Amino acid sequence: MTMRVGQATRSTREILLGAAPLVFGVFVFGISFGVLSVAAHFPGWAAVLMSALVFAASSQFAAIGVVSTGGGILAAVVAAALLNLRYIAMGIGLARSLPGGRFLRVLTGQLAIDESYALAVGAGEPGRPDLRTFLISGGFLYAGWLVGTLIGTVVGPVLGDPRRLGLDAAFPSGFVALLWPMLSRKHALRCAVGGAVAALALAPFTPPGVPLAGAALVGLWLAR
Repeated sequence: MTMRVGQATRSTREILLGAAPLVFGVFVFGISFGVLSVAAHFPGWAAVLMSALVFAASSQFAAIGVVSTGGGILAAVVAAALLNLRYIAMGIGLARSLPGGRFLRVLTGQLAIDESYALAVGAGEPGRPDLRTFLISGGFLYAGWLVGTLIGTVVGPVLGDPRRLGLDAAFPSGFVALLWPMLSRKHALRCAVGGAVAALALAPFTPPGVPLAGAALVGLWLAR
């Protein structure tokens, strides 16, 4: 794979240092996810397995949020799947950089999240994310998310009701934190406002999980 001049000589240490602030945020967010999963009566092992297989904070918080408010598994899966549709675009962007056959590409593609993709794009050439940065930073972020989730599931039963510590606010505040940097673009702002209006309109008379799924559908429609 061709890399931009100067980026090819970046050491593993430099890549790790560049990713460290993001990893810390992912780690803390993972702890919140683990705590809230236990509070929602989700088995700790299942929360850790979910983090290992899904590795997508927004989708995982959405799924647990639906379950914790009485929604069914189907509504949780639909909400999570809709939020993960953006990874199709990431996959297309990474396709030229990922090595090996189909199975290896699927495994390495598991590391694709907003943060690892952004770091790889910043380190690579236009239209070709840097593979080395993607793999190293993605692995670092994956470990932080998984360890954070594990710690959260362990300390969750000790903490008890997460509302005492304000952790119940992690659902809305987490989504706002993920969304806020994107709202400087008019197109993204239109999608966010449309989704919010749809969720508020559906909330009074639909089961838990449906407003979130509806908001995601409206956002996708406006983004077309």
